[in-house]
Amino acid sequence: MSWTTIDRACGTPLFRQIYETFRRRILQGELQSGEKLPSTRELASSLQVSRTVIVEAYEQLLAEGYIEGRHGSGTYVAEGAYLQTVGAAPEGPVPGLALSSPLPGRPDLIDFRHGLPALDLFPRKLWGELAKRTCSRTAPEAFGYGRPEGRSELRQTLCHYLRRSRGVLCEPDQLIVTTGATQAISLIARMLLTGQSDVLLEDPLTHEIHTMFALPGTALHAVPVDGQGMMTHLLPTGLRPKLIYVTPSHQFPLGGVLPIQRRVQLMEYAARTGSYIVEDDYDSEFRYDSAPVSSLQGLDPDRVVYIGTFSKILSPALRLGYLILPSSLVENARQHKWLTDLHTPSLEQLVLAEFIEEGHLERHVSRMKKIYRKRRDFLIHCLTRSFGDKVTVAGYSTGIHLIAEFAGISFTPELLSHIENKGVRVYPAAFHAYRKEEHRHRLILGYGNLAEEQVEEGIRRLHAVLNNYWPHKQENDKFC
Repeated sequence: MSWTTIDRACGTPLFRQIYETFRRRILQGELQSGEKLPSTRELASSLQVSRTVIVEAYEQLLAEGYIEGRHGSGTYVAEGAYLQTVGAAPEGPVPGLALSSPLPGRPDLIDFRHGLPALDLFPRKLWGELAKRTCSRTAPEAFGYGRPEGRSELRQTLCHYLRRSRGVLCEPDQLIVTTGATQAISLIARMLLTGQSDVLLEDPLTHEIHTMFALPGTALHAVPVDGQGMMTHLLPTGLRPKLIYVTPSHQFPLGGVLPIQRRVQLMEYAARTGSYIVEDDYDSEFRYDSAPVSSLQGLDPDRVVYIGTFSKILSPALRLGYLILPSSLVENARQHKWLTDLHTPSLEQLVLAEFIEEGHLERHVSRMKKIYRKRRDFLIHCLTRSFGDKVTVAGYSTGIHLIAEFAGISFTPELLSHIENKGVRVYPAAFHAYRKEEHRHRLILGYGNLAEEQVEEGIRRLHAVLNNYWPHKQENDKFC
């Protein structure tokens, strides 16, 4: 019997690989209770590893109760370790999951991940100085438990900033500081989706949003998106949805901006059906051809729930976001926030408040817009130079990603795997869609965290793969 295999290049310790394999097979029932395992010496010889590695793996399994030793007899699978509901563990990353860094063993991987800002350009020195100053000057009460809605200093500062930059109409009491946008979305789902609920979502839309709203009793309805965002003339009749989730200032992933005519149609529909609109405004500060588009919330603060985050503007590591609510929902949201994690870390809130109050945020956004614009233009240059009329670029006026549409190509899991094997990771738009076939030819290419030389090499590698998939090969192919 083949007990296990090991991969010396994957970066996971050998004992851990062996432990995980036995653990999984015991939980799945492949190794049944009472079944004898090979001796440590036998298994070490079979796998050509040190006996110490096997002993360490067996000791971990023994400590967790998966196996038992019988004096003078050997090692056996313990009783009661089979878990019927456990399925087979996935082999490798799940297609479409956004990973924040190259996999172990692939330091050369060029990752066109969307939603990731330039991590090396985070103003760490300034942030560190502000953090030091905050810790030395802040009153002792800031080191205790805080209010669930967040520090008043940050809420007041944020309200002023959002009125000025995004046209948001709110008072500090309407704002709740969250641990990123993900928590804000989770709070909304728990507050509004009780019992039988209908939810309207853009199609396509971030896959994780589908998951967070897919609660028992909730029916999700997809409304198609085009180059101008949600197609509001297709909003369903006969429904009274609890909420409508939109990304109007920069639709994810296709990049459209919802025009005022559609915004009016959406607001009228929401008023007619008694629905709340959830506006996700995740990276609209980075608009390259004009000033940022005004928020939808500014049209009807009593109907719109507004979500923002600093993960794209500054860094995902901060885990700072916010939720602006109609007054009628504020107390309910505070209670849910308190039950979730008491409050978002206070010291980070105070540092961010100083960062905004002193004008550093607006200067940082202004600086990064110039850098991202240059990276965007270079990516478009590389795409058009390499693929010519085989590629159409869209959704590039805002944010830190764009859409590349490749004529005659369907990005199947097999093709995506082939591309990654050549050292470049790309993300299919179809992963985020209900109507997947309409988006099989589209890739989401993020450029925020990539230098120009990485972009150039990544597109070169992508071209080397796709050039073999065209119905008719291009002649005189060019590279950046």
